[in-house]
Amino acid sequence: MSQSVIILGGGIIGLSCAFEAARRGMNVTLIEPSALGGQASGAAAGMLAPFSENTEQPDAFFHLCLNSLHSYPAWIKAIEEQSGMSAEWVQSGSINVFMHEADALPIQSRLQWQNKWGAEAQFIDGAQLRKLEPMIAQSAIAGVFTQKESHVYAPKLVAALEEACRTLGVVILPHAGKIEEVVVHQSGGVSVYAEAIAKPIHGDRLVVSAGAWSGEYERWFGLSIPIHPIRGQICSYEHQASEVRHMVFSSQAYWVGKRNARLVCGASEDVAGFETSVTERGIARLIRSSNKLFPFLEGKETAHRWAGLRPATRDGLPLLGQVEGMPAVIMAAGHYRNGILLSPITAHIVADILEEKQEKQSISRFSPNRFMTIAQKGRLSSS
Repeated sequence: MSQSVIILGGGIIGLSCAFEAARRGMNVTLIEPSALGGQASGAAAGMLAPFSENTEQPDAFFHLCLNSLHSYPAWIKAIEEQSGMSAEWVQSGSINVFMHEADALPIQSRLQWQNKWGAEAQFIDGAQLRKLEPMIAQSAIAGVFTQKESHVYAPKLVAALEEACRTLGVVILPHAGKIEEVVVHQSGGVSVYAEAIAKPIHGDRLVVSAGAWSGEYERWFGLSIPIHPIRGQICSYEHQASEVRHMVFSSQAYWVGKRNARLVCGASEDVAGFETSVTERGIARLIRSSNKLFPFLEGKETAHRWAGLRPATRDGLPLLGQVEGMPAVIMAAGHYRNGILLSPITAHIVADILEEKQEKQSISRFSPNRFMTIAQKGRLSSS
């Protein structure tokens, strides 16, 4: 008999886990309190940039990101074939821009270790930089060009994943309202009670992928889930493909050109609880950065402004793996800025755990139990 799995959370991570579990023959029900992909997923710029976003050292998190990038070609193909929809994966490459000589000085050590892991990155001077990006400001003195990085259009990836899940038979329950209770039965199995669903949903296993809201469920699992929302504010401009050709990163912002004639600029971050409104101050910072690096944008009105809540943990790393002492519960949350990038590797790891397969890479650094208090550990060992 097929294993029944409940996915709690309908963002990019929850949908990805549901898709992979269903592909492996499991019966999957996905519960989302509000709209699918409504927060960090739908608001994301969709960058697949582990080299640009991890510049210090090849630690466990970098390798998680890199392995996920390597999974993307087959992952996107599977989603698009199952759904019949495009996720607009663009293999654009990226450019990290430097405005001061001091910023460029330490770059050789970064290139050395990143190229060891397949970045194919190269240092470019001002002339080479403007050959790749002719519209960039003359004040930009150098950059790093990384061919292996790319991006997807997040709203279309979310829509394609939803459709792929449905065609695989996943039961999707959006707008389920407040999760009132989660019961982990000692005899085995899990039950989820939601405000807008008349009957409890029962399953053999539960995957918690509720993004910034995951911390609200810690009382049912006896562990600390220190995930808090970081508001990311983003804007976009009307854009021609020839104006900005690659993903561009500066120390202040990033820019990604999409096929819908929009240039996305992000992200101004702040702590504002679960508030998702945009602020003049947050967007103004992005506009100033855009004007400085791309003078052709000066005086140009933004086409759209929005914000999403990124799920951040205390140490910046995701909670990924089986909850100690509670084998029916798996955590897949706290991906912060990397939910789109980490969606395939997270889904594969979760599905392997569900199938009780041996881990292909160590995920001990991301243990869901790493924030447990001494009292919580005591209660867990005595239960």
